[in-house]
Amino acid sequence: MGRWLLLVVVTVAVTVPLELIGVPSAALFAALLVGIALALLSLAPAGVPRKAGVAAQGVLGVYIGTMVHRDAIDALGPHWPIVLGVAVATLVLSVGAGVLLGLQRDISPLTGSLAMVAGGASGLVAIARELGGDDRVVAVVQYLRVALITASMPVVVTLVYHAEKAPHAAAPSQTDSLPWYLSIAMLTVIVLVGVLAARLIRLPGAGLLGPMAVTIVLELTGASLGLAVPLVLVQVGYAVIGWQAGVAFTREAVRAIGRALPAAIGLIVVLNVACAGLGVLLSRMAGISLLDGYLATSPGGIYAVLATAVETGSNVTFIIAAQVVRVLLMLFAAPFLARGLVSLNKRFAKTNYTPESTSRSREPIRVAD
Repeated sequence: MGRWLLLVVVTVAVTVPLELIGVPSAALFAALLVGIALALLSLAPAGVPRKAGVAAQGVLGVYIGTMVHRDAIDALGPHWPIVLGVAVATLVLSVGAGVLLGLQRDISPLTGSLAMVAGGASGLVAIARELGGDDRVVAVVQYLRVALITASMPVVVTLVYHAEKAPHAAAPSQTDSLPWYLSIAMLTVIVLVGVLAARLIRLPGAGLLGPMAVTIVLELTGASLGLAVPLVLVQVGYAVIGWQAGVAFTREAVRAIGRALPAAIGLIVVLNVACAGLGVLLSRMAGISLLDGYLATSPGGIYAVLATAVETGSNVTFIIAAQVVRVLLMLFAAPFLARGLVSLNKRFAKTNYTPESTSRSREPIRVAD
């Protein structure tokens, strides 16, 4: 109990200032850093209970699902095929980058692919272990991707696209939300039903994708009744996911990830440039501005994308819709790609990671097998 108390207190103390300076998914980042630090000092708990991890996945799944709105999807109009095509191209590029990252010592192609998938960072970290990947590597590289893209976005928007802040810009708001106690009750039911249904049909990543799928159906059919996940629960979910990866770190894992960071940074930069090229293609085919195309195809940092779109007076609704399509495609496709990579791995019996670097974070594939 003393170790858990220390973990919680220090995580909260680190999360608060990160939130104040606007770090995305601050609770996840803080929990990851604190978990790593305490694990290396032998002060961390032995591990996060599996049920807590599934619950955190469920909360996150519902939270992501509430971002899907019919009006945003309708904003794509006749351009949804090209938006979907761009999202698929982004997926192919990110998986290719992940395979290249998997050539690094101590990192498997499966872990590399999950680490480089351009969307749903916290969701992928949450289910990486379940799919057979090393969630420690996935957590570090995914957060690095989001951080680099978020940090570079204001510079790119200003220097490349010469965007200026639009006057009287206001972010879209959601009204008529359910009271928090009804939202929690509805959230609980959705998570239970979603996880059970996903396991019955053997859906990979049942804890995340099951509740997410149920929430999306409710949102698109208008049956969500204004469901809104309380921010406190979202932050707790982020923290649990960060702890799950952080407390499993060892000194060897830190050294292994450190060796891979230069390659990861280079691949993230290449991926960002390639997606900017897809943004040019989207702008020409959909008749939108180059800035809108860039923001719509950004391979990460969805909250930074939204804030930038609002401040520059861009086509916010179209950009949100395109980003939601990207995130959902990544989250739903990644587990099936993981299954395919595992099958290929078994067929050719070739891996290039050492068991010592991943043994503590690997479990049998209970859902995807």
